[in-house]
Amino acid sequence: MHTVDQENVSATLTVAVPAAKVFAVLADPTTHAAIDGTGWVQEAVDRAPLTEVGQIFRMAMYHPNHPDGDYQTANKVQVLDPPHAIGWLTGTEKDDGRLEFGGWLWRYDLAPLGPSETEVTLTYDWSAVPQSIREYLQFPPFGPEHLTNSLHHLAELVSVR
Repeated sequence: MHTVDQENVSATLTVAVPAAKVFAVLADPTTHAAIDGTGWVQEAVDRAPLTEVGQIFRMAMYHPNHPDGDYQTANKVQVLDPPHAIGWLTGTEKDDGRLEFGGWLWRYDLAPLGPSETEVTLTYDWSAVPQSIREYLQFPPFGPEHLTNSLHHLAELVSVR
């Protein structure tokens, strides 16, 4: 099931795994390429687990419509509440090392439904994207099925770990 609002899109799926195990997989950047429903995420550049708000982690990406094809994102952890929620802003690192974030947030909310079942909601929120970026990027940049695909990939991954 997925919902689209004016400024965000979300999907929810129940997985037969405890919330702490789901959270551990989400906090591991090396799993993000396997979870991604678009195929844009290629691999983690920074492989350390996500452990604190403000932590930066980079991902190698590919998108055929990106000017370079291959590119890198810099992500900043905004929400870290084990095992209930994790989320990050996505941006870029400039040549001078400055980080710029476009205002879109990826967030997973985990609701335990018992000792071995978790309701996972994935939300892509672009409400903080400034008009200057909205003039050249369409939001969301993918269909809502991307979130559903990501949750199914997550469910497969956590069930075998």
